[in-house]
Amino acid sequence: MTIRDATETDLPAIVAIYNATVPTRLSTADTEPVSVQSRLPWFREHTPASRPLWVMDDSGDIAGWFSFQSFYGRPAYHATAEVSVYVNAAYHRQGIGRRLLAEGIHRAPSLGLHTLVGYIFGHNEPSLCLFSSFGFQRWGLLPRVAELDGVERDLAIVGLRLGNESDAAAISTSREES
Repeated sequence: MTIRDATETDLPAIVAIYNATVPTRLSTADTEPVSVQSRLPWFREHTPASRPLWVMDDSGDIAGWFSFQSFYGRPAYHATAEVSVYVNAAYHRQGIGRRLLAEGIHRAPSLGLHTLVGYIFGHNEPSLCLFSSFGFQRWGLLPRVAELDGVERDLAIVGLRLGNESDAAAISTSREES
């Protein structure tokens, strides 16, 4: 399996992986599936040189994807990015998310990034554990800001400051485990 820049021909698979998470109410605040057409502007915001969108390619099958998204849309935040990781259900529990996140952390400095943030539902323990294993810390909690099927859900804000020695040790350890 290889991690590579996504192409527009990968977008249907990326959207299918994303849409498969909608009914789980675990990973996205979208309550209905999205269309490939509606995700084209999002896809085109990603550029390999600054805000890449990667796929984990398993001989033509897309096992998962990872994206860097500009944070808050203001120039002063240029060195901060929101990261997202989604894994094809057929590849769950095979280390795909771990490999994608490790690669993102490893390559972030070459993209001019110093800080990574993630927005994760408070009840999404698998994702919270994954990010925590790479040294992400809980930087904030937005209590009951999302409503999914009549249930109010918290949103955890997790962050990782790149470049300090304790973060580097956590990343190195997590990469070795993947």
